[in-house]
Amino acid sequence: MFIYQEKDGYCYNSDTLFLYDFISKQSLKGDVLDIGCGCGILGLLIKDKFLVDLTGIDIQKNNIFLSKINAKNNHFKTNFIFDDFLEYNFDKKFDFIVSNPPFYRSESQQSNNLSKKISRFSDSMPLEKFIEKSNFLLKPRGKFIFCYDTSHVQDVLTNLDKYKLRVEKMRFIHPKKDKKATVFMVEARKNSKSLTEILPPLITHDGKDFSEEVQNIYKKIGLKSLKCELGKLDE
Repeated sequence: MFIYQEKDGYCYNSDTLFLYDFISKQSLKGDVLDIGCGCGILGLLIKDKFLVDLTGIDIQKNNIFLSKINAKNNHFKTNFIFDDFLEYNFDKKFDFIVSNPPFYRSESQQSNNLSKKISRFSDSMPLEKFIEKSNFLLKPRGKFIFCYDTSHVQDVLTNLDKYKLRVEKMRFIHPKKDKKATVFMVEARKNSKSLTEILPPLITHDGKDFSEEVQNIYKKIGLKSLKCELGKLDE
């Protein structure tokens, strides 16, 4: 699959690819919503592997422009929406909701680039509102799968429990085997009574090189991307 990204905007990172790998371990079908879809990368990878109806939403117009181009170039039929997820009135509910949301704290050092700021910092999507709206949009027994900063584990678990979303799987991402986790991935289900399974950690680096697992993830995805100026692309 080939993906265009905005040269001066926010570009997807390895967290999105690790999240896709986490998601792809199960069978997806039905209606899938990708929140904060960016250039469309996560949803389109899912669409490429599974027979699903994909909807993506993003608050930034440039991201939706790129998502539509990337869907068209890869011959996927999708629905991408330019709007605020927290405000938009969807006309259906979903079997799966996925997201690599903005999760850095607002007091962190922020970029002067507005696109990057919106994509990275939780001011644009507060955690509880993100979880509350996702719960509302899930069908009975629907799954909510996303990643988040490990410093917010307690907040994530508290809010998932508040809105009756049961954590079925979690996996932590570590930069090295002797370093603390920086990001975690969570799979939660509506109306579930399952026990929680903590999967083995994903270690991204072995010395200066990518770990064998990460190399295999990249190889399996086989993604190619190009940074571009939007004015030079035709929708």
